[in-house]
Amino acid sequence: MASSSLCFVRSSPLSGPPLRFSNDVRRSPSPMALSLKNKLSSSAAMSGSPLLLRRDPFPIPSSPSSQKPSALTVFAAKGYKMKTHKASAKRFRVTGRGKIVRRRAGKQHLLAKKNTKRKLRLSKMHPVNKSDFDNVIGALPYLKVNRHAT
Repeated sequence: MASSSLCFVRSSPLSGPPLRFSNDVRRSPSPMALSLKNKLSSSAAMSGSPLLLRRDPFPIPSSPSSQKPSALTVFAAKGYKMKTHKASAKRFRVTGRGKIVRRRAGKQHLLAKKNTKRKLRLSKMHPVNKSDFDNVIGALPYLKVNRHAT
């Protein structure tokens, strides 16, 4: 025995009855649904013109330039938050004036051979270069940055 699966798809609230997909075969709407659609009042039904069915919501593309795709309703496309890159959040911070600052490299190991003046200079925070602003701001979307700070 082969089991058949049945799935209903609706492209938009105004597109009419759903199409039935059974074992990957596309079928037309049921006759009962078509008769129900004929009874509904619409501008096409009132004018006496024959009922025109909408284009298939999942067309099989014959040529890409001849047809434009029909609009589908997307329900889960709002309210997403951008993610903060956590490694970047640990490496950069913003001063009170809105500058992005970072630490200098070279202060982790092999300190015996570096003189005190050099180690002191490496300890201080250093402003991020303007050419790197877009990279840092892209990784940290919620950073309060003053782009015009010097």
